[in-house]
Amino acid sequence: MIPLLRHIFRTGILTEPMPEAEGGPQREIDRLHDEILKVLGRALTIREVDAGSCNGCELEIHALNNPYYNLEGRGIKFVASPRHADMLLVTGSVTRNMENALRIAYDCTPDPKLVVAVGDCGCNGGVFGESYATCGAVENVVGVDLRIPGCPPTPLALMQGILAAIRTAK
Repeated sequence: MIPLLRHIFRTGILTEPMPEAEGGPQREIDRLHDEILKVLGRALTIREVDAGSCNGCELEIHALNNPYYNLEGRGIKFVASPRHADMLLVTGSVTRNMENALRIAYDCTPDPKLVVAVGDCGCNGGVFGESYATCGAVENVVGVDLRIPGCPPTPLALMQGILAAIRTAK
């Protein structure tokens, strides 16, 4: 325990610097928030479906609700039921066990609905591909309106993808 504490005291505190007050990523985040609401004209509700991912994409999606990105503060909410959702955000290559559940969530989502495949696994099957255990990409199970590539995609890329999906729907 003592060697660990010595190492911590020698190393010091390692954190990233505070974001700049002027410009930087926060300006882009604010612009995206405003544009999403302007294009949609109302609040957006999203149902996130983990169809068999490694949870890397989920961590980035959860970051969208932290105080830095603050999606919910701008009227974009994650909901627990696909019956209340405008958009399905699907992560992971779809496992055979989740194939039927994804179809049910898709069928329960009211029209007009948007489906966004998130991450390399959702877009093309990723490292898992198609096998006896997986169906591969989300589009092999349900129709996809937009793909957000990355392993995992950043929260900023997710916001840009959500905006692009809304634009294609209008």
